[in-house]
Amino acid sequence: MTASSILTTLAHGSAPFLSTFLVIHLSAPIAANIGGSRLASSIMLLGREYYQTTFGERYLLLLPFAIHVTSSIAKRVVLTLASNSSSPSSGPSTSDSDTTAQSEKPFTPKSRARFRKLTSLLSISAYAALFLFVPIHVATHRLLPAEADALVWSSSGANLDALGSSELDFEFVKTAIKTWPWRNWILYTGLVGSVLVHAAEGASIIYMRYIRGRVALPSQPSPRGSDRGLTRGNRRTIVIAGVAALLVLTGLWVVSREPTFAPSSVVRRCQVTMMGTWVYRM
Repeated sequence: MTASSILTTLAHGSAPFLSTFLVIHLSAPIAANIGGSRLASSIMLLGREYYQTTFGERYLLLLPFAIHVTSSIAKRVVLTLASNSSSPSSGPSTSDSDTTAQSEKPFTPKSRARFRKLTSLLSISAYAALFLFVPIHVATHRLLPAEADALVWSSSGANLDALGSSELDFEFVKTAIKTWPWRNWILYTGLVGSVLVHAAEGASIIYMRYIRGRVALPSQPSPRGSDRGLTRGNRRTIVIAGVAALLVLTGLWVVSREPTFAPSSVVRRCQVTMMGTWVYRM
């Protein structure tokens, strides 16, 4: 096996773990379309039994995420180096005898270094989520709530305790949207959109590779046909991701239209937590 195939296997093998987390995590805001923030909070707290236990967070979420990210980036580096080193100008010349000998061998599809452009849906959605939306979301919804007591600004003379797991429910989301509406709608829309587009495009690739068995591509595909196929694939990905994102965002909209049920002290701690990042201090 080549380094590229090993990295591909690692990236594809870790994807089901991330997809499972995604389904569990996004089922909460989707449920808000039916039962509002109370049902969404109940489902979210139940889902944390999968991805926020000591074992689940380390080995069912963070480890697959690290494998997926590092193997995907490493594969791009490996294929880029392989593509540069195997350019036609750097290769040795082929004699007539070598050409004749090669023509007598049975034809087998030649494997070559193939990787998706940085402008592809898969790459754009991956890098947007990885370097912008996911870090902000993890910081504000996972890391900073435990440090609320250390994030008190000089304008507040009270000593605020850290947010407990039971308090970090959809009242937190509701407070964030009500306090900074346009910022949170941009962040939630970007996060949900980029993650779901990447998931839908990745699921399509894995389906075509392992389930339908279409590993080998035609040696010389028609450019026009290839463009049509790519357009159909992009359109299918956008439709699937768009429907799922719409369900998530409408659930968040339902939550944002509700009155605040949390005590004022919890609301203040939520606001201080969000202000721990540069996004909410601008």
